[in-house]
Amino acid sequence: MAGNQETISIEDLLNKNLSGVELDEATRILYGKKLEELNLSEEAHKLAERADFELAGYIFEAKPEQTRAARKVRIGAIQNKIVAPTTESVVTQRDALHSRIGVLIEAAVLSGVNIVCMQETWHMPFAFCTRERLPWTEFAESAENGPTTLFCKQLAKKFGIVIISPILERDENEVIWNTAVVISHTGEVIGKTRKNHIPRVGDFNESTYYMESTLGHRVFETAFGKIAINICYGRHHPQNWMMFALNGADIIFNPSATVGGLSEPIWPIEARNAAIANHVYTVAINRVGTESFPYEFTSGDGKPAHKEFGHFYGSSYVAAPDGSRSPGLSRIRDGVLVAEVDLNACRQVKDSWGFRMTQRLDLYAKELQEFIKPDYKQNILKEL
Repeated sequence: MAGNQETISIEDLLNKNLSGVELDEATRILYGKKLEELNLSEEAHKLAERADFELAGYIFEAKPEQTRAARKVRIGAIQNKIVAPTTESVVTQRDALHSRIGVLIEAAVLSGVNIVCMQETWHMPFAFCTRERLPWTEFAESAENGPTTLFCKQLAKKFGIVIISPILERDENEVIWNTAVVISHTGEVIGKTRKNHIPRVGDFNESTYYMESTLGHRVFETAFGKIAINICYGRHHPQNWMMFALNGADIIFNPSATVGGLSEPIWPIEARNAAIANHVYTVAINRVGTESFPYEFTSGDGKPAHKEFGHFYGSSYVAAPDGSRSPGLSRIRDGVLVAEVDLNACRQVKDSWGFRMTQRLDLYAKELQEFIKPDYKQNILKEL
């Protein structure tokens, strides 16, 4: 719904207009199967009610095996609006987000989560649309010992959880990057990864601030499984997901910041397709709300200058290797999505569908090596 009244979610529309067998059938067609809801703690639900955010949880099952025990992990996806106006100081904005995320992480912990991931550059507004350097570059901080990392380290150690913290990083050479920091359940930083693909479309003027990662496709072995982070725009590149999976990831998180007019029709498809194609769990996380900035900016499309980026539509969800997926969180509210997954499903689907076995990586590696040569000629046959 356009204008001031945003649609809550596709699930809300379905529940309002369908019931019984029709609702079940629509759910099966859209989501693969109806997932069992997690029985989350009363304390977590009360916290969500007091702090005004959505809390939902679902179970993804795998078949029992004879030679391996179940490998059940609870993962949490957090989506949120900015808290303080963009006219406030950098420290005020950042600290307000720290406070808000602390509450959402507490709810995740009360829900038994082992690994939690926030949205892209969660500690700041998504100000890259403005093309202004100051004050937005002041949000950039050290991935190892900046204030946001120190905040997350304390929470990770206190609660014994892994935290994935996507931030704007300033490295030791004063270069800025779009980065995700992975913090162990011990409170120590395991490492970091960076955004591999940078958009240059519409208001996404991100290459004004940072460029593509040089770190490749890192996978992090945690106490709860092997995880990878495909930051935002990288979800549009299937080979990006593929390389994280080839490097051994069980779960690939996709912390994002994307708006309705640009990407919403493909949002439910991309992470889910990646889960299917690569025999992994994927977690798609998007920020929420409409962010307004002090000065007008243009999009280079002939339309009038504006102060708002557009509506970040949330709708975070989890997808499984068998193609099933959870309902999405709200398009308009902060939320915590909890998913209990059995990592054994990754191998089970791999054995069943055999995409890894039939992938023909050798074929594509050979052809891609030819394609990147300046004198490459397309392999097109024509009638004589």
